[in-house]
This record gives sequence, structure tokens and C-alpha cells, in this order.
Amino acid sequence: MKQEHRFRNLAATLLLALSLGACDAISGRETPGEYVDDTAITAKVIAQIVQDPSLKKFQVSVETLQSVVQLSGFVDSYDNASRAGALASKVQGVRSVRNDLVVR
Repeated sequence: MKQEHRFRNLAATLLLALSLGACDAISGRETPGEYVDDTAITAKVIAQIVQDPSLKKFQVSVETLQSVVQLSGFVDSYDNASRAGALASKVQGVRSVRNDLVVR
């Protein structure tokens, strides 16, 4: 009986430790507030790109993580790639822009 009780305590302790470890593994990710902020930043950057006559015809993907915007996709000139990066960097809340646009 005592061994069964010890086993249960050990199993419960192990389960608790694993649960806490899983929380620690995602601690470097976004908080819910950051997620909402990043979603708003993404929407604003997309709006800026769509409103720009020279960029709206291209498929530019925008992702934001912890206020860092990543642009990806294809454009037809280096000027358009630079323009997209400049527009993204002017959006309020953007900390930096990673411009991975490819010129085709």
C-alpha cells in the first residue's frame, strides 16, 4: 500500500514537472497582448502595401512576430522591394523589418 502511494506521488510530481517544463518551452514566444499588437501591425502594413499603386499588384506576404515585420514574396524590381520595406518600417509599432522579397 505504501509503495502504491509513493508511486502515485512520484507520478503526480513527474506530471507536474513536465507540465511546468512545457510552459517554459513556450515562454520565449508571444504573449496574448503581443499577438494582438502584431496582428494589428500586420494589418496596417498590408493596408499600406495594397494602397500603393506600384505594389498592390504583387503578392507580398506579411508576418509579424514581437513587432518585427517579415516581408516575403515576389516583386518585379529592387525599387518595389525597397518601397515595401520603407512602407512597413513607417507603420507605428514596427521595431524592425526583415525584407525577404525576391525580385523576378
